[in-house]
Amino acid sequence: MGAGHDHGAAAGSTGRLRIVFALTLTVFVVEVVGAIMTGSLALFVDAAHMLTDVLGLAMALTAASLMHRPATQRLTWGARRAEVLGALAQAALLLGVGVFALVEGVKRVMAPPELASGSLFVFGIVGLLANLLGLVLLAGARGHNLNMRAAFLEVMNDALGSVGVILSAVLIWTLGWDRADAIVGILIAALIVPRTIVLLRASGLVLLEATPAGLDLTAVRDHITRMPGVVAVHDLHASSVSSDLPVLTAHVVVGEGVDYGALLGNLQACVHEHFAVSIEHSTFQLEPEGHRDPHQPHA
Repeated sequence: MGAGHDHGAAAGSTGRLRIVFALTLTVFVVEVVGAIMTGSLALFVDAAHMLTDVLGLAMALTAASLMHRPATQRLTWGARRAEVLGALAQAALLLGVGVFALVEGVKRVMAPPELASGSLFVFGIVGLLANLLGLVLLAGARGHNLNMRAAFLEVMNDALGSVGVILSAVLIWTLGWDRADAIVGILIAALIVPRTIVLLRASGLVLLEATPAGLDLTAVRDHITRMPGVVAVHDLHASSVSSDLPVLTAHVVVGEGVDYGALLGNLQACVHEHFAVSIEHSTFQLEPEGHRDPHQPHA
């Protein structure tokens, strides 16, 4: 039941991604035309951000397709890590756009160009409506994995960018403040950069096989050690194949007269049910007391 539910959720998420991709591509084309017509930095940055979203959502679609392919002899976990690589690439693209916008925004604050506020307002409204629709489509799937989270964050940042474009158009039109466009461009970049750093960090920790967030290995070790028949635990490792697939391995030293089959079942149930992070894929090597591993234990 669980596998079928996951597969159905994945198919639904991919369908939503396709719709959002089409919307984003359309808005990107519209905003490029608008940036050329108005000369707006805020609109240009939003269009550049849209370009990264078009590329990022294309990668997200590819990752969503790859990560649910069955395992093979060469890829024993399938392509589950594709979602992490896709999120990492999207975050890197967004970071580049954010840094560029900060630099260009400072230049324009010093020497603001003349802008057509009316056209800027219209293009901002078009972008905002499309982004709001994209957010509605992706909101229910953003917690599935890093890939969907990255896609949701990109569309949310686009929506904020569109709000900024509208705000700058209103300020230029009502107050004649030409620097508003550059300042809004900088603010959009300031919103982009922190979120991309968080996403880069989350993706990087998965690739570095860090312990899954929320899992206390000290508590896991202590809990296993207190189980009847367990003498000691060593070489305890936990990591993630993808953001939604944590794995754990351990060498467990057991005393005499222990039922290995029953203990193994208890260990697997323990890490699956007892902790905040549920470990569905666990591997335990049971060793009799006095066993000498030819390899030096690591932890």
